[in-house]
Amino acid sequence: MRFGFWPGPNNSWNDTLALAKHAEAGGWHGVWCADHFMPNAEDTSGPTSECWTTLAALAASVPRIRLGALVTGNTYRHPAVLAKMAANVDNISGGRCVLGLGAGWQENEHRAYGINFSTLGGRMSRFEEACQVVTGLFSNEKTTFAGKHYQLTDAPLAPKPLQKPLPLLIGGGGEQRTLRIAAKYANEWNVWGTPEVLKHKGGILDQYCREIGRDPKTIAHSAQGMLVLTDDAAVVERMKAAGRPVIGGNGPQVRALVEQYADAGVDELIIPDFNLGRTVADKTAVMDRFANEVMAHFR
Repeated sequence: MRFGFWPGPNNSWNDTLALAKHAEAGGWHGVWCADHFMPNAEDTSGPTSECWTTLAALAASVPRIRLGALVTGNTYRHPAVLAKMAANVDNISGGRCVLGLGAGWQENEHRAYGINFSTLGGRMSRFEEACQVVTGLFSNEKTTFAGKHYQLTDAPLAPKPLQKPLPLLIGGGGEQRTLRIAAKYANEWNVWGTPEVLKHKGGILDQYCREIGRDPKTIAHSAQGMLVLTDDAAVVERMKAAGRPVIGGNGPQVRALVEQYADAGVDELIIPDFNLGRTVADKTAVMDRFANEVMAHFR
């Protein structure tokens, strides 16, 4: 089991950098950034850092840890432009970039910035074409693509990513479309969920892989949940009531939950900082306790 850390986009650049450096020094496997432009809330005034410029800055500032988008909204950028960005971050980082990609879902951003939101079916259609575009550009000297939504003519991508292939992580748990797309194009797959959800959806992904003759083991699985590392059971219950999957309890209880994720086929468990405190000191204290009481048992 590997462990990733997810600094929220509301962090300042200085705090994000400090948390990423702390994660690297503490033996975490990856640092992940969300791709949003504003909060998904009635109050949209809070700061929100842009994902890919943050990843580029981290690539130049934090020398060893893996860096990825969790996940890029396909509607926000043409996939050929996104492929160029990801390839450049991979080169800056020395081969540590993960291109996380999803169909896009946060409607208020689309309204505010005048970006076409479309229907769910429309977004999924664009998403599947985007996967073809980025994988083609990463692999081919020139790419020609004639889709309904995207068209490329002898499009180059140079420099290529250092990684061959640069990992394409597909985010989402839709059982009819997303998991089929992941089976065909993904190197990694990510979804929010409990171990039970991960086991169920992972089984569907494996079946789709077998249907197209792909070894399911060639797709790594990752998941995230809200860490509540505490001896106070009431705090854990309050967090569960909020609706997000919770990895909660004292050290031994959290270790047992992480074992359940591992048994469900999860290769990397990602911990967001959203509820870990207000300051870098608050967050790093929880990171260190988690590293000492949980991560150390999986090395």
